[in-house]
Amino acid sequence: MKRRVASYCVGTLSLFLGAAWGVQAQNDLPPLELSDLILMTVEKNPKLAKVQLQVREVRGKAIQAGLYPNPNVDYLGDEIGDITAYRNQGIQTVMVSQEIVTAKKLQLSSGALYKEADQASLAVISERYKLFASVRQDFFDLLTLQRRAEILDAVVKLAEASVDTSEKLLKGKQVARLDVVQLEVDLERYKAELAATQRRIPATYRRLAANVGVQDLPYQPVKGSLDAPLPDYELDQVREYVLEIHPDVRRAQIGVEANQIWLRRAQVEPIPNLRLQTGYVRQFENRTPGSPTGSHDWLAHAGIAVPLFNRNQGNIQAAQALIGESIQQVEQTRNDLAAPVADAYANYAASRTQAQRYRDRIIPKANESYQLALKAYQGGQFEYLRVLEAQRAMANTRLEYITVLGTMWQQASLLSGLMLEDEWPPTAGAPAMPSRPNEPKDLLPNQLRDGTEILPAPNPGQ
Repeated sequence: MKRRVASYCVGTLSLFLGAAWGVQAQNDLPPLELSDLILMTVEKNPKLAKVQLQVREVRGKAIQAGLYPNPNVDYLGDEIGDITAYRNQGIQTVMVSQEIVTAKKLQLSSGALYKEADQASLAVISERYKLFASVRQDFFDLLTLQRRAEILDAVVKLAEASVDTSEKLLKGKQVARLDVVQLEVDLERYKAELAATQRRIPATYRRLAANVGVQDLPYQPVKGSLDAPLPDYELDQVREYVLEIHPDVRRAQIGVEANQIWLRRAQVEPIPNLRLQTGYVRQFENRTPGSPTGSHDWLAHAGIAVPLFNRNQGNIQAAQALIGESIQQVEQTRNDLAAPVADAYANYAASRTQAQRYRDRIIPKANESYQLALKAYQGGQFEYLRVLEAQRAMANTRLEYITVLGTMWQQASLLSGLMLEDEWPPTAGAPAMPSRPNEPKDLLPNQLRDGTEILPAPNPGQ
């Protein structure tokens, strides 16, 4: 009997490991990779397209602000029908006027708006990597759920087999009814967790599709690895890098430059523009013996607005205040970025340390516990339920490990967006930040110290 049960234990463990990673997705569509989703985001996301159009909008305003005012051409007919005029034509006047813009007002207005166009361009970059981070986070959330569902499906089969075997042992009076009930409780708990995980998958996929920008994207499983090498982020280097190159910081700095130009524009506003006008006057009334049809006259006019009361004092004061605000905004932007960098790094480092602990200590110990329990049972030292308990602990350990890996990748995704990373995740041996000299190279999250894998890698299409 013990030999049959021992064979069952080894067989069900193989079932667990094999079924956990060998479930083929029942879907005719090919699986989606992260690179596919990122490409779709760039090509189809309406939020990204919107901010790109805003750049064109501001550039158009900058062009318009620099255009010189058009000249005016006016016609005036006066005293038409006067009987004293030649053929009653009165006075006919044609005038041309032009406003001469002084103090480089047009260049200043256009220059300030071009600065705002630069800010809009940087907003495109910022939005691009925010979307990349969101898509990556959702991708790894969905990938984690898929893996959990696969493992839970195998665990449910394992628990069902355990209940069946325990009922046979109960009939042989080798276990108590209480032990069987406990196994049945575990089975129902695993079934409930599997059902909950399966229900979360469609909702998570829809959230992923919405962040990509294709909310009606047909369901396809995602293809990826939770065991890929991770970049070796260092908090101080990441923080310094982000606060130096992030487009939000540069946008705030350009905001200072734009407001300085607007201040200069406000200061030159009181300098009056010159209004020039000239015209030709045909005086049909001004008849003389030498000119019986009237006279040919010319007119000229020049004028300015005298800045006696309104010297744009209020707008100058407002522009000065805006410069102060924009200077403070630079530091506020750095602070706003420093907080999520610190939070994401803390969560990433904590989950990575936890994953390494699972990889190096917890999972090997769970495996050892199971092997010892199995050997002890075969030697007649332990009851069969001790073997099942060790087996259940090993399954729970792997579920916890998958969850930790998922958390680690989600936080790494957030960091990748803050650091403006395109080729991500990195390939093996290509850390995002330079490592310290003589620093030992970490193993992959799915590797033990002897180089063996904790869980087999999934087949393509899972």
